[in-house]
Amino acid sequence: MRTIFKVTLCLLMSSCAMSSFKPEKINGVSFVASRDAINEKHIKPVIAIHANYAAIMPFGFIKELTHPNIQFNTNRQWFGETEAGVKQYVERLKKHAIKIMIKPQIWVWHGEFTGGIKMNSEEDWKLLEESYSKFILENAKVAEAVKAEIFCIGTELESFIDYRPNYWKQLIVEIKKVYKGKLTYAANWNEYDRTPFWNDLDFIGIDAYFPVSDEKTPTLEVLRLGWKAHKPTIKAFYETYKKPILFTEYGYRSVDFSGKAPWKSNLSMNVVNLEAQANATQVLFETFWEEDWFAGGFLWKWFHNYSEVGGVNDSQFTPQNKPVEAIIKAQYLKY
Repeated sequence: MRTIFKVTLCLLMSSCAMSSFKPEKINGVSFVASRDAINEKHIKPVIAIHANYAAIMPFGFIKELTHPNIQFNTNRQWFGETEAGVKQYVERLKKHAIKIMIKPQIWVWHGEFTGGIKMNSEEDWKLLEESYSKFILENAKVAEAVKAEIFCIGTELESFIDYRPNYWKQLIVEIKKVYKGKLTYAANWNEYDRTPFWNDLDFIGIDAYFPVSDEKTPTLEVLRLGWKAHKPTIKAFYETYKKPILFTEYGYRSVDFSGKAPWKSNLSMNVVNLEAQANATQVLFETFWEEDWFAGGFLWKWFHNYSEVGGVNDSQFTPQNKPVEAIIKAQYLKY
């Protein structure tokens, strides 16, 4: 009788454990590069919201959308944007069991959108390909050296990919020779459905700035309806490619109409609306984090100097020191 009781108790405990089990998600932050090295003070706030991943973003720079030469890893850049900075950031974060995605990015001087990078001649296309290969392969070698769990091969480069798809297929072959971890690409929200190389990567990466509401302060219900226009298509890509969906960036500004065109960083949008940011973030979590085909995402964006950024008067993307931070912390704790 005692044996039967023990077996029954074990089965009940096992059932309870299984019913409360949630698979681990990538609960990430996009950790913005700075002028400085980072230390424990800068990492504690990341741990406090239960983040388990950080995207580290070395930068390359080009003069204009038609210029083929990428400058990177120079002494004129901020420390966190360079190879030495990437290694230092990763070392510190990994000491706290925070996993890493290295996500090299291009900045066009004057802040023009990288998706518009497009050369005027075959000669310049070749020069751009040579320059980008050098930029991305050197960063892939760094990713392998620091044992980064994920490497992102590019961010929002839709015209470059549209015009030179064969180059990208070959670039992935070359990346795999030097980096052995998981690969993704950060496609813009209106680009991922024509990105031609998902079969060659491990995650379908999307910068998830989907328009979800035209209202100044959208309610939860309005935002839920807004996602119904996008979620089936996103899920269909998982079903087609059998690759998990990863939001390589997600987030909302704390401004009026934050769900209307979430990609905008226009400084003229400056009317602070903390409720709009909180509602939009909560519904994004509701819509995706429970899905087994969804890998997780990287919050845009997180600064190292926690006590000096964000706050209730800030209209930008960061959730730091705003009501939405509590929503993020609670969600990340679940997984």
